[in-house]
Amino acid sequence: MLRQFVAQKPGEAFPRYGLAMELKRRGQLVDAIIEFRALIANNPEYVPAYLMAGNALVEAGDRDGALQILTQGEQAARAAGDAHALGELESARAALEG
Repeated sequence: MLRQFVAQKPGEAFPRYGLAMELKRRGQLVDAIIEFRALIANNPEYVPAYLMAGNALVEAGDRDGALQILTQGEQAARAAGDAHALGELESARAALEG
């Protein structure tokens, strides 16, 4: 059903985010990462996607990919003026770098 929503409104962030989160929850990390990347490519201002994409990449064993997405997310959070998300993204990146 979520895939139908994405197909009907491919440019909208929330349906794709919901699909990516559901795929991640089911352990379908490759598909979830594909959806998160598509979401970020089409809606780079959708800040919540970056942390969740980073988490999925970590779970999939792609530390470098996670660091890249988290860094992009920090830039998006700064641009959006979202201090809370920025703090979460910085913490996640620091934990990976630590």
